[in-house]
Amino acid sequence: MTAAHSPETPAPDVLVTGATSGIGQALARGFAEAGHTVLAVGVGAIPDAEANLTYRALDVQDGAAVSALVAPLGGLRVAINAAGIIRREAEHDPEVFAQVLDINLNGTMRVCAAARAALAANRGTIINIASMLTYFGGGLVPGYSASKGGIAQLTKSLAIAYAPQGIRVNALAPGWIATPLTQGLRDDQARSSTILGRTPMARWGTPEDLIGPALFLAGPGAGFVTGTILNVDGGYAAM
Repeated sequence: MTAAHSPETPAPDVLVTGATSGIGQALARGFAEAGHTVLAVGVGAIPDAEANLTYRALDVQDGAAVSALVAPLGGLRVAINAAGIIRREAEHDPEVFAQVLDINLNGTMRVCAAARAALAANRGTIINIASMLTYFGGGLVPGYSASKGGIAQLTKSLAIAYAPQGIRVNALAPGWIATPLTQGLRDDQARSSTILGRTPMARWGTPEDLIGPALFLAGPGAGFVTGTILNVDGGYAAM
């Protein structure tokens, strides 16, 4: 079927973008294991369905496709924006810079706008994915850094704008997480040692380290939390 779910499958209450790998996939699986019905979307190879978890193809650069898929999700309570790319060294090319911003920042806004009506009806929540480069510059990744700085301000701005509708908007700022996007850094012994030397917990994070914080932000225990960026970084930003 082309619909987001079949008649035999409950309508999703959680949407996760960028969910075909890395942090997005870990969050999708974590919410599914917690009993939510999850629609996980992304690009590239689309994984097979899992318990409580359905995958669909979606490019967040395509505004019409985002609206067509997200707007009909009437039972949506949680929208997690994990879609993102990084193009180390190439981002000084203005075209590459623009593409990185379009996926990481504009794509997040497209999903938030498309999900707003359903989240308002269900007094739901949005969780955006920020970064340590929300706070620090990255000489090799000006597009990624700019996009993640923008995520912080978008999160705060939408928290203000959406609060009258009962929608909470927060972000997670992962530290150095072992994903395909960081494989090159982990393979570089000198760079990895520098990162671990500044991380008080002295290890690379895992995508699964984001699950508990995300469940907290999505749950009733965070009912008075909005406009917040929660670091999940092993203490990196404290140094």
